[in-house]
Amino acid sequence: MAEFLQFFFSGLTVGAVYALVALGFTMIYNASGVVNFAQGEFVMLGGMLTVFLGYAGLPIAAAAILAIVITACIGLLLNKLAIEPARNASIVSLIIITIGASIFLRGTAQVVFDKQIHRFPAFTGEAPFVIGGATILPQSLWVLAGAAAVFAALYLFVTYSITGKAIRATANNRLAAMLVGIDVRFVLTLSFALSAAIGALAGVLVTPITNTAFDVGVPLALKGFAAAMLGGMGVPAGALVGGLLLGLVEAMTAGYVSSAYKEAVAFVVILAVLFVMPQGLFGKAATERV
Repeated sequence: MAEFLQFFFSGLTVGAVYALVALGFTMIYNASGVVNFAQGEFVMLGGMLTVFLGYAGLPIAAAAILAIVITACIGLLLNKLAIEPARNASIVSLIIITIGASIFLRGTAQVVFDKQIHRFPAFTGEAPFVIGGATILPQSLWVLAGAAAVFAALYLFVTYSITGKAIRATANNRLAAMLVGIDVRFVLTLSFALSAAIGALAGVLVTPITNTAFDVGVPLALKGFAAAMLGGMGVPAGALVGGLLLGLVEAMTAGYVSSAYKEAVAFVVILAVLFVMPQGLFGKAATERV
């Protein structure tokens, strides 16, 4: 039982991170129809900026907040300088642009920072809690609480605020939203900034556990994408469930089968979803009249 709980706690922790990355994918996909493969680099930037701002003398809390703000601005610039000028291009072209942005951000981070692995201290110490014979780090609780807080805040924002309702309207029907006076370009810019901030927050929360480096973004982007597809691309609740499920399956595979297959789980999930239920767990099946 203790062994199962240990794998369960580990899966929940990494699953919460995947859920936040998947949520970033979902926000941009809903606003523009684009799958943003630079989402993983936002996670990397959140962790790396916090580390180096801490080296510069800032307290960790101030460094983390500033890192999230800077990353949000980078997301905004990505939209303004790369996505918006190509708004009349095909979806495939826009996706390729985000892949190029991912490569650019990764290369820039390598030059501006370094190639080393970094971390900063956990928020509330390193002494683990013991539950049922298994241990869970305090930082893991921060990751879970942070993910829950983000999803709750986003739900309240899109449900009750005027701007949130504009985002929902744009996601449902972009042309209709434009016809009723919604500034779709602003919605897209805000979506990029929010998704970048969410990714940076994930990086801040998980770096004390997993460490960070300039190249951690690519695997996180792939796993976040797999989680988004599993839950149903464009469905925020699906991002949460898909992320947690992927993390749990990954942890159980590593624990009970072999850690050699751990990295393959996300790709198996992508293939399974594509073949068995392309709409995901919570997505609606699309029909097209021809």
